Amino acid sequence: MIPAQFDYVAPATLEEALLQLTRNPDEAKLLAGGHSLIPAMKLRLAQPQMLIDIGRIKDLAYIREEDGQILIGAMTTHQQIESSDLLKKVCPLLPECASHIGDVQVRNKGTIGGSLAHADPAADWPAAIIALGARMAAISVKGERFIKADDFFTNMFSTALTPGEILREIRIGIAKTATGYAYAKMHHPASGFAVVGVAVSLTRNAQGACESASIGVTGVAANAYRPVAAQEALLGTNLDESSISAAAARVCEGIEANSDLFASEDYRRHLAEVYARRAITAAASRVK
Repeated sequence: MIPAQFDYVAPATLEEALLQLTRNPDEAKLLAGGHSLIPAMKLRLAQPQMLIDIGRIKDLAYIREEDGQILIGAMTTHQQIESSDLLKKVCPLLPECASHIGDVQVRNKGTIGGSLAHADPAADWPAAIIALGARMAAISVKGERFIKADDFFTNMFSTALTPGEILREIRIGIAKTATGYAYAKMHHPASGFAVVGVAVSLTRNAQGACESASIGVTGVAANAYRPVAAQEALLGTNLDESSISAAAARVCEGIEANSDLFASEDYRRHLAEVYARRAITAAASRVK
C-alpha cells in the first residue's frame, strides 16, 4: 500500500494555500486530517500530483459566537467540537454528533471541514449540518461565497465546491426559541461510519405542538439529504408516539437507498425509519 509519487507543500497561511491551489486546480488535493485521503492514496484510488497540507494554518481552527451565529473554522477537530462548552450550551447537536465519529484518535486529528468537503455518503457531519441549516463559507482567490447546507452535498463524494475553492468556515444560527436536538446512528461495526444516521432539530409552541422540525439523514442515499415529507408530517402534532412513527415512516420518501454487502436497500430503509423515530423522540424530549 504505497501511494503514487506526489509533490508536497505545507502553506502557513490561507492566502498561500489558495495560491498553490489556483496554480494546480486539477492536480492538487487539500490535506486536512488525512483520514480519508491518505488511505485512498495508499490504495491508489486517489493519485493527486500535489498535496497541499493546510494542517498548519491555525487561523482555520476556532469555535466562536458572533452576531447570533456560531462560527466554526474548517480545521477545527471533531474533539474540539465534542468538548466545546459553548456548543454544549447553545448547539448541543454538534458535540453529540462529534462523539459518534470514529474513535478517540480519529476525533483528535480529523476535522469538520475535511469531512464535509470529502462528502462521504456515510459521514456523520452532513446530517447535522443539514438539520441545523448551516451555511458554508467557500473562499478562492476571486473572493468568498456562501453555500447552504442543502445545496452543498451534490452526490457521492461530491460537493458544490468548485476548483480553486477552499471550505473556510461553517456558520450556524443560534436558536432563538427553545429547541431540542438529537443524533441517532447505527455504527458500521468495522469502519464506524454511519450505516444510517439521523440528526433532528425541533421546537414546540406554547401548547406543546411541534412548531418547526429540521432533519438531516446520512448513510442512506448517495449523499446526505433533508426528508421534507417527514419534517412536514411533524408540524402541528403533539409529538406523541403515533405522530412520530408516522413521520419517521416517510424519512425515505422519494429516495433511492444504497445497497451494499452490509445492508440491502430494504434493510437500510428500515433502519432509517427506526433511527429517525429514535432521534425525533429524543429531540422532542429535550426541548427546553
